[in-house]
Amino acid sequence: MKASCVIVIGAQWGDEGKGKVVDLLAGRFAWIARYQGGHNAGHTVVIGGRKYVLQLIPCGILRGQGSPRAVIGNGVVVDPQALVTEIATLEAAGIEVKGRLFISRRAHVILPYHRMIELAAESAPGRVKIGTTSRGIGPAYEDKMGRRGLRIFDLYDRGLLRAHITNALAEKNAIAAALYGSAPLDPGQIFETYVALSEQIRPYVAETALLLNRAADRGESILLEGAQGVLLDIDHGTYPFVTSSSTTAGGACIGTSLAPTRITGALGVSKAYCTRVGGGPFPTEENGPRADELRQRGNEFGSVTGRPRRVGWFDAPLVRYAVMLNGLDSLILTKLDVLDSLERIPVCVAYRGLSEGSMPTSVAEWEQVEPVYQELPGWQCSTEGITDYAQLPPRARAYLEFLGQQAGVDIGMISTGPERDQTILLPHSRLAGMLDGAAVTAS
Repeated sequence: MKASCVIVIGAQWGDEGKGKVVDLLAGRFAWIARYQGGHNAGHTVVIGGRKYVLQLIPCGILRGQGSPRAVIGNGVVVDPQALVTEIATLEAAGIEVKGRLFISRRAHVILPYHRMIELAAESAPGRVKIGTTSRGIGPAYEDKMGRRGLRIFDLYDRGLLRAHITNALAEKNAIAAALYGSAPLDPGQIFETYVALSEQIRPYVAETALLLNRAADRGESILLEGAQGVLLDIDHGTYPFVTSSSTTAGGACIGTSLAPTRITGALGVSKAYCTRVGGGPFPTEENGPRADELRQRGNEFGSVTGRPRRVGWFDAPLVRYAVMLNGLDSLILTKLDVLDSLERIPVCVAYRGLSEGSMPTSVAEWEQVEPVYQELPGWQCSTEGITDYAQLPPRARAYLEFLGQQAGVDIGMISTGPERDQTILLPHSRLAGMLDGAAVTAS
């Protein structure tokens, strides 16, 4: 039997609730692998009233002792200090990490000068603000693509490490001082710090490409977890207001070393409305009292940064675009309960003047987008915690069915609250069939 290998993708601009989804699905899989991004991505999971925020380690680690095992793939950029802190936080909470977490030796490393350059550039007068977290993710990917990066494996060649830091800082300090007036960083101090950090993460470093491919050969199921969302993809998103990696299904293969022929399915995660962090286009953005209500009810503040998210209405053209780019088999809708109090709920069904399936390419084109809305009646009663689709209010079911029709994809799961068990799995959906197959290969 072919191993079940499923990708979970954010179908909007990130923050769709992938953390809860991956945690929920993890019990059906033997391996969970993160394939791109860095510690700017916060995946929030609530279990028994306790909140966990994971930034690098796949959410499947919260499933407890034994399976699933968690992998940080080669496509991720890793800040060793952030990783060490996250491991310590999990262990303090009683979550077993050793023997269950594996970090690709080919993953690239974020160093202090990456943070220095990004923070200075983002704060520079006159610069268009992208809205980054200034954690060094973008500059680390720049160095990776410029073939001047440092990989996890390179940390253990002390001569190479010292030379790399010394040479890089000769350039980075000069650039930061000349362009931004930043104080120089000390190469000797950084070297000593990263030697110590490398020893702390040494037990977790592995050839993860081999681990995952051998697991697939044995028929063990694998869940691939992305960060951010499709519209933040470096190639296909709202450029330049995007992240620095490939957030789409194609990025999952590159970022884990699993061949495309291994993939058996792709799942998209979308809120029942829409949010965005940072600058950039957002056609269905809402402002004023209704936006404040959505933001407060949905707790729309960044799990890593605490920044208030921009909020708006479900954008069917964007989700159709995500379905097309990723070949999504099923859509998982989160935060349905946030809409409980609304009398009328707008849904964007098209962009006026654009042909079906077409997406703007430039910021100027995005600014000309005019959403075409269809309003649906709200249900104005609580859906929080409902776990049976038949128990949802008729108007809530009508709303969900309309979103599925407009997005052109099967809806397989609905989240009605932050807790793991506040979820509805539609038994006859394509997702249910995929999970049954995954459970067989995980056993």
